[in-house]
Amino acid sequence: MSDTKAVWSPTQEQMEATRLYQWMKKLGFTSYEAFYQASIDDIAWFWEEAEKELGIPWFKQYEKALSLEKGIQWPVWFQNGALNAMDAAVSRWANDPTMREKQALLWEGEDGQIRQYSFAEMQAEVERAAGGLKKLGLKKGEIVAIYMPMLPETVIAMMAISKLGAIYSPVFSGYGAEAVATRLQASEAKMLLTADGFYRRGKPIDLRREAEKAVALSPTVEQVIVVGRLEQQLALNHHAINWNELIQAEPMIKTEEMESDETLMLIYTSGTTGRPKGAVHTHSGFPIKAAFDAGIGMDVKKEDVMFWYTDMGWMMGPFLVYGGLINGATILLYEGTPDYPHPDRLWKIVSDHGVTHLGVSPTLIRGMMKHGEKWAKPYDLSTLRVIGSTGEPWNPEPWRWLFEKIGHGKIPIFNYSGGTEISGGILGNVLIRPIGPITFNSPLPGMAADVYSQDGKSISNEVGELVLTKPWVGMTNGFWKEHERFHETYWSRWPNTWVHGDWVIKDEEGFWTITGRSDDTLNIAGKRVGPAEVESVLVSDHSVVEAGTIGVPDPIKGEVAICFVVLAPDISESAALKERLLNLVAEKLGKALKPKDIFFVQDLPKTRNAKVMRRAIKAAYLHQSAGDLSSLENPEAVEEIQALRKSCS
Repeated sequence: MSDTKAVWSPTQEQMEATRLYQWMKKLGFTSYEAFYQASIDDIAWFWEEAEKELGIPWFKQYEKALSLEKGIQWPVWFQNGALNAMDAAVSRWANDPTMREKQALLWEGEDGQIRQYSFAEMQAEVERAAGGLKKLGLKKGEIVAIYMPMLPETVIAMMAISKLGAIYSPVFSGYGAEAVATRLQASEAKMLLTADGFYRRGKPIDLRREAEKAVALSPTVEQVIVVGRLEQQLALNHHAINWNELIQAEPMIKTEEMESDETLMLIYTSGTTGRPKGAVHTHSGFPIKAAFDAGIGMDVKKEDVMFWYTDMGWMMGPFLVYGGLINGATILLYEGTPDYPHPDRLWKIVSDHGVTHLGVSPTLIRGMMKHGEKWAKPYDLSTLRVIGSTGEPWNPEPWRWLFEKIGHGKIPIFNYSGGTEISGGILGNVLIRPIGPITFNSPLPGMAADVYSQDGKSISNEVGELVLTKPWVGMTNGFWKEHERFHETYWSRWPNTWVHGDWVIKDEEGFWTITGRSDDTLNIAGKRVGPAEVESVLVSDHSVVEAGTIGVPDPIKGEVAICFVVLAPDISESAALKERLLNLVAEKLGKALKPKDIFFVQDLPKTRNAKVMRRAIKAAYLHQSAGDLSSLENPEAVEEIQALRKSCS
C-alpha cells in the first residue's frame, strides 16, 4: 500500500471496533481479502449470513437463500420466506423493551422546528396511518405515490403503506406537475400523498399547486392525502383528505406478511430518452442491502445518528430510512438547504444533534468550501465517526478540504457508488482498509465487481466498464412493466454480465477510481478521458469553484472538450484567465487534451441532490433535446448556457 495514496488508515483499535471486523472474525476470517473473495465465490452463503447478522425478522423462514431458476437476471432471494420491511425497520425495535423508547426519527425544519419520535411512538403513528389508508380502501399491491418534502409523515407513510402490503413510489419534491404526472401515469398510482408545501431558503414552496396539476393529468389517482406543513388551506379538490383526519381511524395492528420477492416500492429514475425507468424493489431487497451497506459497511450501530442530505425521491432517501432504522439508529431528516440562513447550517445540525454519520455529495462540499472552514470552527463535530459521499466522482481539492479542514484528517470519508437499481453501493471504502483521496478501497462485500475492456476482458491499470458478474440482494427486480427495457439497459452487452454505465480504473494496489459515466467519456483524437479528470484540474486552480466538462463533435479530433466554470466570488472573468485555465489543463493532461473553449457561468445545472447534470449542459450547448430534465434544481443555469452558445454563434 503506497503511503502517497492512503491518507487515512485505521488503528488496530478502530479496526477491531467495527461491525465488519467483528463479523468477519465470527465467520472465521482474519483477512479482508479472503473474506471478500468468499463473499463473491458463494453469494447465497454470504447473503444468508448477512441477513442473520442484521437480525432481519421473518414471519416465515425462507427455504433457500437464492434461486437462479429464472436466470442470473431474475434471482429470487430468500425463496418462500415471508417478512415486511416495516416490521424490520420499526416494529422489531418498538417491541424490544431495551429499544422502544430510543429515538427513531428526528426532524428539523428550515425554520428551526424540531420533532422527534421514539420507536414506540413511530409504531403507533404507523398503525394509525395504516388504519386510515385501509379505511380509504387501499389494498395490497396497489400503488401510492409520495410527493413529499423531508417530513416525519413522509417516513410514517412509507411504513404504513408497507404494513398494508401496498406499494409506494417516492417522487422528488422538487419536480413540477408534468414530471410528477409522468410518474403517476407510469405507475398507475391509485393515491397521491403530498403536502401543502415546505420551506426553502426561507420561502414557502407551494407543493399543493403542482400536485393539483399533476392529479388533473393522472386519471388513475382516486384520492389525494395532504399533510399540512405550512398550515394553509388544505383542500386540493373534492378528493383531498387531510392527513390529520386520516390518522384518526382505528389503528391497524396486524402487519401484512409479504413474500420475500413481493414489491415494496418503485423508484423512478430519469431516463435519457425522457421516459423514466421504474426500478422495482422488494421487501427483502432494498431494505436488506441498504441496511447492510450502512450497518456493516459504514458501521452504523444502535443509537447512532445518521443524517444524509437528500430527498426521498432520490435513492439515498429510502437508503437513509432503511439503512438507519433497521440498524436501530436514529435517522435525521432536514427540510431545507445546508447553507441557510448562514453557511454554518450543515455543521450546526451535526453539532446540535450529535450526528455520527453524515452523508453529502461532492457538489455540496464544493458549495460549502467556497464559504470556508471558518463556518465549521465554532461547532463541536466530535460525534462524527464517518462521512459518507455519493452521487458523482470527487475532485481532489474539495475531497482534501473536507478531510483536512473539516475532519482534521481523522474522520474517514466513505466514498460510495452504486445507484437506484443497486439499492446501495457497488464500490465503497471499507473501514478496515486504508483510504485515499477520491478513490474506493474495495468493492463492497457480496458485490462481484470487475472492470472490462471494450472486448469484454478483465483489466487493471486502465479505464474500462464497471461490471458485475453475479447478482446481489437489492438488485432491482426489473423495471415496472418493462422487462425488455431492463434487459437492454443492463444485460445486453455481454452474456450474464451487468454493465453499470461507469468508467472506472482499478490499480495494482486495490484502489478503484470512477472517471465518469461511460456515456460521458470523451474520446479526443483516440485518447479517452473522463470529464471528472478535466474538471479536477480546473477546480485545483484557486479561481475556480466548480467545473463541468462535456465532449462535442469536432471535424479533426472527432471530439473536443468544452468546459464551463464557476469562478470564486472575488475573481473576475477575463481572456487572460481563460487562457491560463486552458493551458493548465494542457499542462496537466497533455496538449492533445487541451479543451477547445472555456465558458464562465454563474452556476452549473444540478439536481436537488446537488449532482451536476452534464447531459443538461451538453444539450443546452448543442441546442439538442436532453430528455427528462425535470429533476433540475436550477433550470436557469441551462438557459444561461443556451444564451452563451447563441452569443458565440
